[in-house]
Amino acid sequence: MIKEIIHAHLIECLEKLGIAHEKEFTVEIPNNTDHGDYSTNCAMILAKENKAAPKAIAEKLIKELKKKKDYKKIEIAGPGFINFQLSPAFFQRIFWEIRESGENFATMDFGKGEKILLEFVSANPTGPLNIVSARAAAFGDTLYRVMKKVGYEPAREFYVNDAGNQVDILAESLELRLRELHGDNIGDFPYEAYHGEYVIHLAQKLNATEGVRVFMMTEKDRMEHLKEFALNELLEMQRNSLERFDVNFEGWVSEKTLRAEGVVEEVLSYLTEADCTYEKDDAVWFASTKYGDDKDRVLMKSDGSITYFVPDLAYHLTKIQRGFDTLIDIFGPDHHGYVPRIKAAFKAMGYDDNILEIIFLQQVNLFESGERVKMSKRAGKIVTMDDLISVVGKDAARYFFIARKANAHLNFDLELAMQQNNENPVYYCQYAHARICSIIKKAKKDKIWPKSFKSELLAKLNKNEELAIIQKLSDLPELLTLISIHREPHRLATYIEELSAMIHKYYARYQIVSAKSKELSQARLMLLETTKQVMAIVFDLMGISAPEKM
Repeated sequence: MIKEIIHAHLIECLEKLGIAHEKEFTVEIPNNTDHGDYSTNCAMILAKENKAAPKAIAEKLIKELKKKKDYKKIEIAGPGFINFQLSPAFFQRIFWEIRESGENFATMDFGKGEKILLEFVSANPTGPLNIVSARAAAFGDTLYRVMKKVGYEPAREFYVNDAGNQVDILAESLELRLRELHGDNIGDFPYEAYHGEYVIHLAQKLNATEGVRVFMMTEKDRMEHLKEFALNELLEMQRNSLERFDVNFEGWVSEKTLRAEGVVEEVLSYLTEADCTYEKDDAVWFASTKYGDDKDRVLMKSDGSITYFVPDLAYHLTKIQRGFDTLIDIFGPDHHGYVPRIKAAFKAMGYDDNILEIIFLQQVNLFESGERVKMSKRAGKIVTMDDLISVVGKDAARYFFIARKANAHLNFDLELAMQQNNENPVYYCQYAHARICSIIKKAKKDKIWPKSFKSELLAKLNKNEELAIIQKLSDLPELLTLISIHREPHRLATYIEELSAMIHKYYARYQIVSAKSKELSQARLMLLETTKQVMAIVFDLMGISAPEKM
């Protein structure tokens, strides 16, 4: 916001002075605030283009910029950097614009309506969602919210792998548990079966409604019936878990349905027509090495069954056919080999493989009392998303998952997430919001809260801490565009923690509400109320609540 204004001022001066400016230059916040509020490398970048010394260009720009009242101090640093110290009036004017924007602050058309499909979670429907899925849900949903805020047209989609061997094993596991309920001695439960308590619960529910009727069916009909029952129940369980986590998908796409609609055959036909398949050892292969893959891939096995790669490719083909401009898949760390083969298939079918982007989320390690909790769906040792929400709450869970970069391992500390003190970053940030609400409540009780805030109060916001808060508020629009470009939701957590720290320090240093200084109190209340509005925007983008009291 402010950077754009300074950049525009520089362009205006360059054109007025007749200085060529083909090359891109930047306006940044210096790491050392003693150097000023902002800095630019403009003179350094344009020196060669204009066959002039950087300092000579900088001196001309400074002379021109000093004619504007927005700058309190401008000076040359080092070989030709220009440092700016902005006037309080500049910050105050920016603050008023932020305030007037209200809940629409940082809403932009940066994305220009580009259609983006975000596929994430997509867990096998063979059990409850675990904490790995929870991280994907928090990451993908936050990225979706940010993209929507800055003007893209994003959609969230869940791919249901409801066909294949894992679904057969699920049905077999359910049948064994059902037989146990009827007194059958099945011996040791098979290692490859699903051992979780949820399978027992499924068996109990099915038994309560259908009883022995299941065993009167033919084996084929019984297995299909068990599959359908288990899939419906588990998908509903997963939907409910996601809704509890405040994640709602616009689309749920079934692999089974895709196969029934003939999309898989369509993909095989496309690849054959593209002359990039061949037969070897009675199997059909995709010559993916022609398109950058490290080895060719089997499409159809010698027994006539297709590999999982084919329906996955068919699913991606439907994404393109539905008119999405960019496809973003958010996967776990064990899917790296997936990228070259799917991109190779895109190229083979004549599509731009650059429209597909895959983000890998690193492993989640859950720690309890300093010990790592081991998880296994097959062994029945599962830490579910619902378990986590029940223990630490939806807000803490989402925050902790968002706060780390996608490519960084996440050690989730249960004790820290449950602490009700400033050691817990979620509590620290939410308490800053609640503290502002408490101050506003006191001001209204003491009759210091005005019917409306007047712009005349802006001049009283001139303390360094107040101007720094305004600067931080103004950073949000650029931050959201960077998050959408680089796919880095963790920056939201960094931002809200820094803003919260500024509010806590401001409250500790200055008296906000005082009957002796009514106008100053109102000015500071205006600053805090606007900060509260911005915090609420950030919390909403993160999918966490903005409490009014704690």
